[in-house]
This record gives sequence, C-alpha cells and structure tokens, in this order.
Amino acid sequence: MTDQPVAREPLLGIPDVVDTPGQLTEALASLAQGHGPVGIDAERASGFRYGQRAYLIQVYRRDAGTWLIDPIALPDLSRLAEFLAPLEWIVHAASQDLPCLAEVGVRPTQIFDTELAGRLLGRERVSLGHLVASELGDHLEKGHGAADWSVRPLPDSWRRYAALDVEVLPDLRDHLAVELESTGKLDWALQEFDAVMNAPPAPARIQPWRRTTGLHRLRHRRSLAVAASLWHAREELAERIDTSPGRILNDSAIIEAAAAPPTSAEALGAVKGFTTAAARRHRKIWWDAICQANELAEAQLPATKLVSTDPPPARGWPGRNAAAATRLQRAKATLSPIAESVHMPLENLLSPDALRRLLWVPPAETTLAAVQQRLLDLGVRPWQCDLTAVALTEVLNTSEDPAVAD
Repeated sequence: MTDQPVAREPLLGIPDVVDTPGQLTEALASLAQGHGPVGIDAERASGFRYGQRAYLIQVYRRDAGTWLIDPIALPDLSRLAEFLAPLEWIVHAASQDLPCLAEVGVRPTQIFDTELAGRLLGRERVSLGHLVASELGDHLEKGHGAADWSVRPLPDSWRRYAALDVEVLPDLRDHLAVELESTGKLDWALQEFDAVMNAPPAPARIQPWRRTTGLHRLRHRRSLAVAASLWHAREELAERIDTSPGRILNDSAIIEAAAAPPTSAEALGAVKGFTTAAARRHRKIWWDAICQANELAEAQLPATKLVSTDPPPARGWPGRNAAAATRLQRAKATLSPIAESVHMPLENLLSPDALRRLLWVPPAETTLAAVQQRLLDLGVRPWQCDLTAVALTEVLNTSEDPAVAD
C-alpha cells in the first residue's frame, strides 16, 4: 500500500489576517526584504455574496513569508499595488483572480500562470493540487475554495489553506519554467501570460436573464417576460443586500412561476421554490415582478430566441451548414496530429471558439495571409497561428462537397 504524502504546513505557521494600516505597513516591509517573484492568490465568496469581489488577498515571497490581506477592512490598497507592480506575479488560473484584484486597484505588469504552463506542457490535470502533486511530490489539502470567505474571523484551517496556495507557487513556477524552456515552449507561455494579463473585461451579456437554467422549457413570449422580470428583480435585490442570487431564489423557482404564472401573491407562495424562508421574505417583490410582466403589451414581450451572429453549437452544423460541418471535420482531423506533436490537447493548440468562428464564416479571401490575420483578429496567439494557419488555409481551399469528406 502506497503511503499518501504528508500535507504541507505553512512555512512560518498559520498567518493572521492583515486588517489594519499598521499591519499592512509591516507586511510591506517584510515583503520588501524578500527576494524573487511573488505568489498571489485571491479568495471570493461568489456562492454567498453578490458578485466576484475579493475578500482575501494572499501574497508570498521567499524569505518574507505569507501575508493574508483583508481588502474589505483595507479599502485603500494603493501602497500594496505600488509595491507589487514591478514584480513578477506567480498566479494559478490568472483569468479567475486578476479581475477581482483589479477591482481593488491591484494590477500586475508581469505574470507567470502555473495553470497555463501546465496546459502548454500537456498535463492532463492542471488544478493546483494536481500540479503540486505531480511536479513537486507534495500534497495540498483542498476543500475551502468554495467557502464563504467574507466571514470573520477566518478559521485556522481556512488560513492554512490560503497560505499554502501561494507558498507552493514559486517552487512550482521554477519547475515548470525549466520544462517550458527545454521543450521550446517558453515563448509560447510568455505570449499566453501576456494575453491573459491584458485581456479586456468581458463584455456585458445581452439579455443575461436568458442564461436562467431551464429556460428552454418556456415556449411562450409571456412566460419569457415573467422569467425576465423575476430574474431582474432577483438581481437587483441580490445586489442591494449583497447576497448571491441563487441563495435568495433559485433558477428552478423562476421557471416554475413563469411556466404557469400564479394568479395571486398567495398562490405564488405555494409555487415550488417560493416556499423557502428567503423567498417568502420577499414575496411582494416577486409578485410585483410577475404583475409587471403581465402588464406588458404584446409588442413589448421578448422574442422566443435571441438573434445571434455567433456560430451555433457544432452538433447542429450538419443540418444548418453542411459545408461548414465538413470544414470542421477536416480541420479537426488535420490539427489533431499537430496537437499530438507538441504534446497538448487540440483545444489548447487552438481554442474551439476561434476554430468555429473561422470555419462557420471563412474570410472572403482564403490566402495564407488572410487566414493568419483572421486568426489573430480572433485572439489566437502568434505561436498558435504559426502552428495552425497553413493547415487551416489548406482546409479552407479544399472542396467543400460533404461527399469528399471521409
């Protein structure tokens, strides 16, 4: 029987939370005495609170220890931001943490993303725990990532978890960087890091209520109006009381009320999902939302489907655009050996979204230069373009007759 590796403990014990200006001064002085890049992480409370706000920021630097900083108690983090700006940040899954750090004014100028590095190196599992185990032979106790990090005081086990998540990053970074260099992928990684660091904020969703789980059950425009009205009422309330929307009223309750709208506030209280204490507390809000939807004129009702210029899911291509379906089949067959040659999954060689957009509506000209430019416009990195553009140009210039495809 193989012994399980012993879980790591924080190097200097479980750190306290920095929540006063004086403690922040101490933290910055200690970090200034350290050396090398800094491991950075952030913890949120998205399943409990509204939005993606950071409730804890972890910073580790060699010879300086780990510091757990409370951005709620310390809303002015300009000194921390100024100190961190010139340093390389080591992060894991930067796209998840950088937005909430930017929200409190803390932004990097150089990063090393250990998750992206693992993907480029073809690792099958790229969670922090799996990479630490496979690359460093250490064991991280997980289990608090989805906790309510807004609570205070933070339990010892949570602070241990938070400290270890950043203390392992420098060693993991160094290990992965050596392999990136030896496999000729370091420049690819730098392009990926730069892209995620400079990615613009995600655009606001058009009619975000359409993402309500179970919306496909609603066939009538009036039902959709009820669902939209309830969704917006829930969103406004959630933001006002700083609570995750799903903790106030779940999606299934919205769909139940929209599918068969009740005729009174009392009847609404009996609808499945509206019987919880949280839902009952705000029954007037829900009933008002339903009434507002029922008062809409026919011309004001939402369309049954949102018109989109985006490519549909690939499974529907054969019936809607047989030529595009053939191109996609050929492209995957052509790109798969390229992905295998660089030891990574096809989706890491070229994002499925970029591939679908290129093939659904090809550029007017299908020269190599035109295909390269289209790929770059779609956000494909130069290294990916170098590996795939020639093959994709050949696909676009091959007969689109579905009968030709194997």
